[in-house]
Amino acid sequence: MFKDLLALTKPGIIFGNLIASVSGFLLAAQGNVDFFLLAMMVIGTTLVIASGCIFNNYIDRDIDQKMARTQDRALAQGRVSGSLALSLGTITGALGFYTLYAGTNTMALLFGVIGFIVYVGFYTLRYKRSSVYGTLVGSLSGACPPVIGYVSVTGNFDVGAAILLVTFCFWQIPHSYAIAICRYSDYKAANIPVLPVEQGLEAARFHMYFYIMGFALAALLLAERGYAGTIYTLVISLMSLYWLYLVKAGNKFQDEVAWGRKLFVFSIVTITVFSVLISFDYVVKPVEDTVVLASL
Repeated sequence: MFKDLLALTKPGIIFGNLIASVSGFLLAAQGNVDFFLLAMMVIGTTLVIASGCIFNNYIDRDIDQKMARTQDRALAQGRVSGSLALSLGTITGALGFYTLYAGTNTMALLFGVIGFIVYVGFYTLRYKRSSVYGTLVGSLSGACPPVIGYVSVTGNFDVGAAILLVTFCFWQIPHSYAIAICRYSDYKAANIPVLPVEQGLEAARFHMYFYIMGFALAALLLAERGYAGTIYTLVISLMSLYWLYLVKAGNKFQDEVAWGRKLFVFSIVTITVFSVLISFDYVVKPVEDTVVLASL
């Protein structure tokens, strides 16, 4: 039972998002790390993401039965009751939001709420099953964790936070398309209208070009605006160019699944390297150079 309950929280998704949130925190901290604040941010963000994933599992339990990748999930198989899942999701969410409120600041809480509402409400409930733009909507929720980390330190939504938000939004879309290409038959069986299924692989390829270039430009703004250093600039530029090459070279792979898997793996590598680099190759900015876009 414990293993099934833990699986409802999607630990892999939590881990990936925590890397992003900690990197945003370290970028904003610029070497002056408040470890208690970091711990509160990590705990709060973990619980909020876990809650969102539990609600996602509950809502998607019917389509999970139709997909080979998800058909053995606990809710899809009835090993965990819906009422228990809803109770667990509510408790973890309440604890997570309270931890962000009491342990960080209202701006971090705000982005926790935005990420949760977008993921559970707009993406899972509204657009995932009905629109090819579901991936675009969902990308906003995936971009919130690094911003939560960043604003936990600053208390403000400034240019650095805005760049992180846009960068992760752009990254999320080709990453999600790669998953859809890998799992094309699953998405088709569940009638989920992701772009590679609805409009074909060539359309997906065209859109991936656009979003990867958007990712690269947004990511390099961190250096142009004086948040990140030379090593960061060089590595991100080279990785973005190789990512574009992988998109173009799709017809060199034996099948679409292999191509999608290659794109998926490299997207994970790219965002992990990005997160590590902004954690350490940051530029210390004078307070007077910071442009505040919003503050609570």
